[in-house]
Amino acid sequence: MSAEKLQKIKSQEKSIDKLLELMRALRDPDGGCPWDLEQDFKSIAKHTIEEAYEVADAIEREDMSDLKDELGDLLLQVVFHSQMAADEGLFDFADVAGHVADKMIERHPHVFGDVKNITNGNEVIDVWETQKEKQKPRESALDGVTFGIPALMRAQKLQKRAARVGFEWDDVSGAVEKFKEEMAEFEEALAGSDSDHLREEFGDVMFTLVNIGRMLDFDVEETTRAANSKFERRFRGMEKLIKEKYADLKDASLEEKEDAWQAQKKD
Repeated sequence: MSAEKLQKIKSQEKSIDKLLELMRALRDPDGGCPWDLEQDFKSIAKHTIEEAYEVADAIEREDMSDLKDELGDLLLQVVFHSQMAADEGLFDFADVAGHVADKMIERHPHVFGDVKNITNGNEVIDVWETQKEKQKPRESALDGVTFGIPALMRAQKLQKRAARVGFEWDDVSGAVEKFKEEMAEFEEALAGSDSDHLREEFGDVMFTLVNIGRMLDFDVEETTRAANSKFERRFRGMEKLIKEKYADLKDASLEEKEDAWQAQKKD
């Protein structure tokens, strides 16, 4: 990169302008970065998803310094996609920022419009979905639930959409009974030899579990992350105890591992 381009980047007074100018320089066919120039929307998409997960991880760890860094990396992804679009004459970063600002104003009529008496988050969600429907009419209540999110999260979103149009149990006990029914079908499939059927029944069990969590107002993705963290914490503690006696975890008996595990649970 030429000294002139670098100086142009550094001379920008606003941080966002500096970032935009940086990306323009990286994507400049005349002296830009070969790797950045080779990328397209599809090749960058995986990095965008990864950066979003790293933001979530920093929040989970309550590491604000890391969160600042990861938010910057995620913002860079938005700038990257916007620059690629600008290169093709489709839209630019200003279009992206302006569009989302206009959209947020339209979806908050209780703040910027004449909708009154909104007192809690659930009512806000109802207003949001109503405004969203006006902006993007749906053929199905399930339209717009993206395939690109984790499966547990998508299951919960699909169930929420179905519930909004009345496809819902009267209370959580109905969902629990459905779970028991699906578990019985899974156990029946487990006794058989059809692996495809067993996989299908396992999926049904997972889906009904998500439904129970949703009806209890749990974020199933969040509760699963918490369970993962708890397992990892206890396993590492168990590992540490076992390695005080054995060089390799495999050398300990299952009973010894269980005792160490229970010790971690008490701690």
